This record gives sequence, structure tokens and C-alpha cells, in this order.
Amino acid sequence: MFAVEVRDHIMIAHSFKGDLFGPAQALHGATFVIDVAFFRETLSEDGVVVDIGRAHEALKATLGPLNYKNLDEVPEFAGENTTTEFLCKHVFDAMAAAARDGKLGPGGEAIAKIRVSIEESHVARAWYEAAL
Repeated sequence: MFAVEVRDHIMIAHSFKGDLFGPAQALHGATFVIDVAFFRETLSEDGVVVDIGRAHEALKATLGPLNYKNLDEVPEFAGENTTTEFLCKHVFDAMAAAARDGKLGPGGEAIAKIRVSIEESHVARAWYEAAL
């Protein structure tokens, strides 16, 4: 399996509901490093998995509306705990849509799976991956 991975980061604020989260129930900030890996069984005619530039632009477009925002105030996240795991799935859904819509350029139609990994600190990360 071939793979290409792109990376970006965002700075956000958010809070969580529920005793499980202890002090993180209060508003706090985080800087997340987001990696998105695109997998294909074979390379495209051009010898690539996807166009790295277009993949990076799709990731930037997904993260832009979240960067420097309080996620508690983002309407589409209303009532959600915006955990790292939750955000992985949010980014995955956007990247899968970009692949389906041709925004990753030639080759995007043959992506077999996508993995989104979000590092919330140097000691913890979460990811979501699924077949397309």
C-alpha cells in the first residue's frame, strides 16, 4: 500500500462537559498537529498517490474555519465534546469529501483509505481511519 501524508496545525480553545474531563471542563487552549495520510493500492499514471499540494490545500481549507476559534462557539459542533477523537472524524469526513469531489487532483478517485491523526501534546494523540 502506498501512502502520502500532509500536515498542518491549529490553535483552538474549548471546554468539555462531564466529570470524566476534570479540569478540562473549564475553557482551555490547545495547539493540535494534524496529519492526514492517503492510501492507494497502486500509484496513479503520474506515479503519485495524490497531488500533495492539493491535499495540503484541502486540509488547510478544512482547518481554516477552526483556527483561533473557541470550538464551543462553532455552530456545527453545538452540544458536542470536541475531543481529539471527535475532531479526527470531522477532518476525516472533510478529506473523504475532498477525495470524492476531485479536489485532490488526478488519483484521488482511487484512494483506498484515509487516516487522520491529531497530536494534542508530545505524549498523546488520537486517530481515525477508514476505507473510502
